[in-house]
This record gives sequence, C-alpha cells and structure tokens, in this order.
Amino acid sequence: MNAGVGTLVLTAHGSADPRSAATARAIVACIGRLRPALDARVAFCEQNEPNLADVLTTVGRGAVVVPLLLADAYHARVDIPAMIAESGSDARRAAVLGEDDRLIHVLRQRLEHAGVSRLDPDVGVLVTAVGSSHAQANARIATVARELTLTTRWTATTAFATGPAPSLADAAAVLRERGASRLVIAPWFLAPGRITDRVAEFGRAQGISMSAPLGAHRQVAETVLDRYDAALIARAAA
Repeated sequence: MNAGVGTLVLTAHGSADPRSAATARAIVACIGRLRPALDARVAFCEQNEPNLADVLTTVGRGAVVVPLLLADAYHARVDIPAMIAESGSDARRAAVLGEDDRLIHVLRQRLEHAGVSRLDPDVGVLVTAVGSSHAQANARIATVARELTLTTRWTATTAFATGPAPSLADAAAVLRERGASRLVIAPWFLAPGRITDRVAEFGRAQGISMSAPLGAHRQVAETVLDRYDAALIARAAA
C-alpha cells in the first residue's frame, strides 16, 4: 500500500514492558481488519521502535497522528507535537481517545468478564488511572466513574496509581463508607504494564480483584478511527 495521504500513525508513549507495545500493534491490526484500505502504522515516542519522528519521515504528506492515549496531558500536548515538528512532517495530530462512551463500555465489559454483575448493589468500583501533572486530565476521570455506573447498581469512585490523590487505599475507604462490601479495581489503562502490575499487587494484598485493561478491543480501534476521521475533516475545513 502506498504511504502518504490516508496514513494513520497510531502513536503510543512507549514502555519497557513488552505488553504495552504488543497491545498497540494489536490495535493497529484490528484497525486493518476494520478498514483494509487504510495505511495504518504504529509508532512510539520512546523506548520502543519504530520512533514517531522516524515513521513520519517515511509517510509523505497528509498523515494523521492519533495518540494512543486516554488523557490529553503532557505526552499529547508536548511530546507528540514536538516530534511531529522535529520530523518536518505536515502531519496533523488527532485528539486523544479520552472518555469516549465506547471505551467506557469496554471498561464495563471487562468488569463483567471478571465476574461482576451489573445488578449487584454491593459492588464498589475503583476506577484507577495514572496520575497526571495536568489537573484537568485528572478531573476528567470522574466522568469515567460516573458514566461507568449507568445501567448498573454499582457505586464507583476514582483513584490514581501515581501522583495525585486519592490513592487506591483512600478510594477503597470511600467505597466502604458508602456501603460497598465487594470492591473491584477497573484499570483505566489501554494496556497492561508495570503500573497496572503494582495496582494488581495492591488489590491482591487487600483482597480486591481487578479487571483487565481496555486492550485491543474492536471498540478501541473504532475510537481510534473516529479520531482519525475527525482530524481529516478538520484538515479539509482548514
């Protein structure tokens, strides 16, 4: 397939944990199945190959970089635009995946696959994200917790695996104060990695189960395509 116009470059931050890069590649493979005519590629900001700046030197004009990120924080606002500029490409950066309804549906589905019934009123969910230095990005996690409980009898609150409060322990205490007797962690992460492993370790020590991250789900790939399409429309209107 020829590169250039119509190229989607799905860009993850990169991780020393190979499961993270494997998830990004699996999402690109899913995109390929959903839209076979699209030139979809994977790139990373650091730690994994290929590097975003290097990929952008090979795709020609008209590429769209879709950040494989949930939060519109430092990596999306600073790292990726800087690498696009470094490459000399005219690529447009799409919006992050954010608190898309499809992703929240996947999060709810992961909990159900872990054996959590929507009708169980004793369930308290710790929606756990990585903390950010960007306060607005942290605040938006509350939207995920609120939307997650729609069509269920659960109660939910947020926790951060790194950085800002509330911690997992604090969030667990809040849920117990609300009357929840069965706690479960819902990781607001796209892929497993060292941070999710630490969250799971906390859960095991406290007798709290954890569902899987969002992963290479079809609806994750559909959300990526939605961001790509929106960026193309914005480019055409500019």
